[in-house]
Amino acid sequence: MPNLTVKNIPPIVYERLKMQAENNRRSINSEIITILEQALQMRNTSEMEQILEGIRKVRELTAHYVATEEEITRWKNEGRE
Repeated sequence: MPNLTVKNIPPIVYERLKMQAENNRRSINSEIITILEQALQMRNTSEMEQILEGIRKVRELTAHYVATEEEITRWKNEGRE
């Protein structure tokens, strides 16, 4: 099985990885493999095409819409209530 060395991991990333591994009762190595597997999990082509088609439709519907500063302020304030 291939080996991989990762250098210059920021201390905060390492600590979070270590805590996550402990919470999941895994070694750090096993936690990294699990994270990589999840991150690289491939979706099937038809599912991706459906997602992309939905994105295209939203873009078409909103292409000419420009939010005013007042609308943005109102939306932010509504979200804080």
